[in-house]
Amino acid sequence: MITFKNKVALVTGGGTGVGRAACIKLAEYGASVIVSYAHSHEEAQETVQMIVKNGGNAAAIRADISKDSEVHKMVLEVQNQFGGIHYLVNNAGITEQLDLDDLEGVMDAMWEKLFSVNVKGAFYCTRAVVPFMKTKTGCSILNMGSIAGITGSGSSLPYAASKAAVHCLTKSLARALAPDIRVNCIAPAAISTRWWSGEEEKMYRLSGNLPLQRISTAEDIAELICAVLAQDSMTGQIISPNNGMLI
Repeated sequence: MITFKNKVALVTGGGTGVGRAACIKLAEYGASVIVSYAHSHEEAQETVQMIVKNGGNAAAIRADISKDSEVHKMVLEVQNQFGGIHYLVNNAGITEQLDLDDLEGVMDAMWEKLFSVNVKGAFYCTRAVVPFMKTKTGCSILNMGSIAGITGSGSSLPYAASKAAVHCLTKSLARALAPDIRVNCIAPAAISTRWWSGEEEKMYRLSGNLPLQRISTAEDIAELICAVLAQDSMTGQIISPNNGMLI
C-alpha cells in the first residue's frame, strides 16, 4: 500500500491533464501537494480546491520553469511554507505540432522554446530542490518523458529530440544524485488530454497498432507516477506505459 503521509510533493504543470491527475492522486495517498503552474492560474486553483474539498492539503504557486530565478523563488517558497520537499514531478512540458518531414518548418525559436521548458526546466527544478531533499530520506524525482523520445516519432521533431534529452538527463541525474535521491522517468505513448484536442485522428495514427486497444488516461499515468516515486529499489529507469505499442 502506497502512503505519502507527512510527505511534500511538488508537481510542475499541475493545473491540467496528467499534472492535475498526479496532484490529486498524490493527495489521495496523503501527500501535501504544491501545484506549480506558469499560465493555467484558474486550472491550478481548481486543482487545489478539488484536493482540499476531499480533505487534502495543497497550494498553487506560479513559476516559469524555463527561468532559473523563478524556479529558485518557487522552491524556497515551498520550503518555507511546507518545511521540506520529498518528491518532485517534472511534468510541465510543451510541444509543437509539425510533420516530421517538414524540416524547413523547424525554426530556431521552436528548438529554443521546447528545450528551455522540457529539458532546462526539468534541470532547473531538480537543481533547486536537491539541497532540501538531501536533508530528508527517501526522496525521489520523476521526470515526464515521452515515447517520442524512444521512437523518434511524435508531434514534432524538436519535441521528440527534447524528450530524448529528458531520458538522458534522467540517467545522468540518477548517477549524480545517488544514493540520496532516486531519479526515474515515465515515457508514455499518447495520453487522452487537452494536448490532443482536435488532433485525435493524428493521435491514433501515430499510436499505430495497440495490442491493448486503448489510449492511456491521465489517471493511468498518475497512478504509475505514484508507484515509481514510492519504489525504493529503482533509479535511472525509463518506463514506457504504451498499451503494447512497442511489442
